[in-house]
Order: sequence, then C-alpha cells, then structure tokens
Amino acid sequence: MKTILKLSAIMSGLAIALLMLCTICQGLPHPPPTPAGAYDNKFDNVDLDEILAQERLLNNYIKCLEGNGPCTPDAKMLKDILPDAIQTDCVKCTEKQKYGAEKVTRHLIDHRPADWERLEKIYDPQGTYRIKYENSKSSSNGKDEQKVEFEAAEAQGDS
Repeated sequence: MKTILKLSAIMSGLAIALLMLCTICQGLPHPPPTPAGAYDNKFDNVDLDEILAQERLLNNYIKCLEGNGPCTPDAKMLKDILPDAIQTDCVKCTEKQKYGAEKVTRHLIDHRPADWERLEKIYDPQGTYRIKYENSKSSSNGKDEQKVEFEAAEAQGDS
C-alpha cells in the first residue's frame, strides 16, 4: 500500500511538473509569422558563417545553385526564390535574409570571384548585384552598412 501511495505521489508530481513545463513553453517567444507574400523564414537561422568558412559545405551550395549537385532543403529554397529575389531587389525578404544575401554576395565577390561569376551568369547576367555592391563598397568606406541596419532592426524587434 505504501508503494502505491509513493508511486501515486510521484505520478502527481510528474503531472504537475509537465503541466508547468507546458505553461512555461507556451509563454516563450515564437518566431514571428511570415507575412503574406514574403519568403518563408524557416531557414533564417542557418549559420552562414559556418557555411562560408567550410569550403566543402560552400562548394555543395554552389553546385546546387548551378544545378550540378544535390540540394539541401535550405539550398533548394534559395535556388527556387533567387531569381525572384534578384528581380524584385529582395522586397519579399526578411531582414535576416537581406543581411544574409548581402553577406554571401560580398564573400563570393571578394573571396571566390570565379564562383561568383558562374552564379552571376545564371542568376544576374546584367550584373545588378555586382554594381550595387561596388557602389555600396565605395560609398561606405569599408563600413558594413547592411550589418548596422540589420542589427538596428533586430534591436527594435527585441524591444
């Protein structure tokens, strides 16, 4: 009988703890919903620094975008939206996506120009992004204006 009472007390305690955990989790911040017409934000937290730092990983993304290799789900989404994003100057992008696009573009132009040129022929044959990048680079005196804007937007969203 004592064993049953102890087991009952443990089960009651677990049920209360589980209920409290559910209540706490319900109050945690959730990612904002994607506005209608905007690109899906489910891959916004992909670690771009890790991808750009690992040659093998970056090569796989480039091969996917060129149509020369398999695509991860996030690379496939990028490949699908890239033509529209370039054509519309990323109007449907989240702030993180805009910042990420700028970061990757700068990295490829500065560190992997041959890869950039191949991708540019596919996705931006007029060189719109290169011109925009060169203009922003010369006007910003090395300051990463896109990063400053992104961090300001993030700070506003946190308050």
